Amino acid sequence: MTATTPAPKNDVPGRIMAREMGEQPAVLRRLLEEGAPGIRQVAQEIAARNPRFVLLTARGTSDNAALYAKYLLEIRLGLPCGLTSMSTTTAYGARPDLTDVLVITVSQSGGSPDLVASTRAAREAGAITLAVTNNPGSPLAGVSEYHVDVMAGPEKALPATKTYTASLLALYLFVEGLRGGDGGAAKPLPDLAEQLLARQDEVRALAARYRFAERMVITSRGYGYPTAKEAALKLMETSYIPALSYSGADLLHGPLAMVDNVSPVIAVVTDGKGGEALQPVLDRLRGRGADLFVVGPRHQVEQASAGFVLPTEGVAEEVQPILEIIPLQLLAYEVTIARGQDPDAPRALAKVTETH
Repeated sequence: MTATTPAPKNDVPGRIMAREMGEQPAVLRRLLEEGAPGIRQVAQEIAARNPRFVLLTARGTSDNAALYAKYLLEIRLGLPCGLTSMSTTTAYGARPDLTDVLVITVSQSGGSPDLVASTRAAREAGAITLAVTNNPGSPLAGVSEYHVDVMAGPEKALPATKTYTASLLALYLFVEGLRGGDGGAAKPLPDLAEQLLARQDEVRALAARYRFAERMVITSRGYGYPTAKEAALKLMETSYIPALSYSGADLLHGPLAMVDNVSPVIAVVTDGKGGEALQPVLDRLRGRGADLFVVGPRHQVEQASAGFVLPTEGVAEEVQPILEIIPLQLLAYEVTIARGQDPDAPRALAKVTETH
């Protein structure tokens, strides 16, 4: 836990999730101080092989981290990327030619059979394979040519929190390594994450506003879109509130019709080009009288029904998602507690999901 986040009592629902959310500043520091040199070495070795294309493979929370990597790779490197459909390999037996293709598989546990099988098949098809996991001894790490450890430590709560932000940071450092950068934009993140966690009372007050919500819509654009998807997943798996995530552009193509002044809309407004692209969507939402909750810069929050101000000044747009998700993790936690449920033990979920 951080110095500003009190340790939850053993008999309090959500104590494990609370503890692991509180560990995020320390995890980010450890990754920057201890993990960065190894990640840079892996990146340099892969860059020397000059991959022509990138395929990203993941499930659940890790899929949202992979989507973040897609934005990084396409924007920062101009490298074309795709998100794989694993069933083409595991169910249909397709064997595409993956010579000189970089296949990055992201998995908290590294244990899901379909991830292992598809990565093994990719390597046999000529791909350069990289596993990004929280478990260097996992089957996935074993079948991959390269491995990056996100160094989050054991994660016991069913909702993934610290492994998500650690995966984002590891992927950012890897992409920076590919382009010969030093990843310096990430240096302020541990201290800023600590500041965000210290504002839990502020989030608790917001949670009281939304505890009876029957549905939520979450939207963003650019680097913030993976945050919107991850926030929706966290709300659904902890509080069971149906939460629909849309790119702001997609929201305007039909789903906007379901927005009213009752169901909250959460907008993740990254300070930069993604936020600028989202502005017409925010204007349309306000025009429809939406209950608009903004996570982003102060001037955007001040124009919304409610919100949470992020410390974005001087923070590069590409690393803001590592901060954006923290108040939304807290919101999912607090809404779940307010609804009388235990976020540590969502019904029908297992820590390692074994799909084939």
